[in-house]
Amino acid sequence: MSMIELGLWSFPILLAMIFLRAPIGLAMMVCGIGGMWLALGSPNIVLAKLKTETYGTFSSYSLTIIPMFLLMGQFATLSGLSTSLFKAAENWLGHKKGGMAMAAIGACAGFAAICGSSLATAATMSKVALPELKRYGYSGGFSTATLAAGGTLGILIPPSVVLVIYAILTEQNIAKLFLAAFVPGVLAAIGYVITISIYVRIYPKDAGTKDAVPYKERFRSLIDVWPVLLVFFLVVGGIYWGWFTPTEGAAVGAAGTGLIAFARGKLTWVLFKQSIIATATSTAMIFFIILGAGFYNSFLALTQVPQELLVWVAELGLAPLAIIAVILLIYLVMGCFMDSLSMILLTIPIFFPLVAGLDLGMSPEFLAIWFGILVLIVVEVGLITPPVGMNLFIINAMDPDTKISETYKAVMWFVASDIVRVILLFAFPVITLFFL
Repeated sequence: MSMIELGLWSFPILLAMIFLRAPIGLAMMVCGIGGMWLALGSPNIVLAKLKTETYGTFSSYSLTIIPMFLLMGQFATLSGLSTSLFKAAENWLGHKKGGMAMAAIGACAGFAAICGSSLATAATMSKVALPELKRYGYSGGFSTATLAAGGTLGILIPPSVVLVIYAILTEQNIAKLFLAAFVPGVLAAIGYVITISIYVRIYPKDAGTKDAVPYKERFRSLIDVWPVLLVFFLVVGGIYWGWFTPTEGAAVGAAGTGLIAFARGKLTWVLFKQSIIATATSTAMIFFIILGAGFYNSFLALTQVPQELLVWVAELGLAPLAIIAVILLIYLVMGCFMDSLSMILLTIPIFFPLVAGLDLGMSPEFLAIWFGILVLIVVEVGLITPPVGMNLFIINAMDPDTKISETYKAVMWFVASDIVRVILLFAFPVITLFFL
């Protein structure tokens, strides 16, 4: 068996292991180590790779930003900011048709600005918003679909853990990627609100209303959410203006949200230890996936599969935009079966060199940033795409009375909104690059 054949056979084996519920990091590691063993024919080289790859991966200073952002999300949850965000949005929008669902989207967008994780945003906001949506007559499927879609804002609105990983893999400026993601993130929230407005007009029985709140109470509720704006501008603004590095910014954000939680009387010693343990657990999971992807990508590089892919695509004679469109379609399909982080780690080392060689009339840096935001959005769609949308399962686990099929039916409206946004950003790169 040739090297190319060995590399190509690894893809169905990897997918088979994932379908059999093997942890994705483990599946990539087994395929990588096993493939290198078969390719090199010597266990000694593979064993040496175990040492060098592990040290080389985890000695990277850039990775320290990940646990800091995860800890910031933990503290933000404890501080009660999620409840304050939803309450403020509810006071302003709750009396409109579909207003409670719109408030949930607004609260998810606000929480995403200090969290960085889609799954954490979905899980946290569901605890706050799901009971209220049910109480005011919103159907189970529409409620869970709304919160699953709102959760995806966690990886789009900066700071974003997935965007950090992309920046590390492609050696791009994290601050510029955060800035480029801001407009698409706002467009996502607006698109979801428009989707809700259309949905409740077609299915009026799926949404209820509540009495309007006096303006005095509405403005008072805004006071409780000022820490969100403070932390967001301190972290993202501080990174962009050069006050501190991305890692230092993440540490400042974690310390700031921790102090807010402490000042509100929410951060006891027991909860502090729980936050540290939860952060360590999530970090270990992410780092294991990164390590597995490192082994698998090293194996693919050994087999020359990425290089052969570049040659094959060049021989097709497709236009540069057509090549990017095909890549985005591949991500849409993969999103139905894999989580966002695994897709990024598995595919970027293969696709990015191909995209970097395209001539689209923009600088290499702008091309990398534009492509990264497009990938981030398409990966985000995978989080709510049946049958294996991670956010869908998290939300439905919190609402066992709602059938998953009802969530699937309602969430396709939000998927349609995402696809429209992808087409818009694909056709007009200036939207993404406007602030750069």
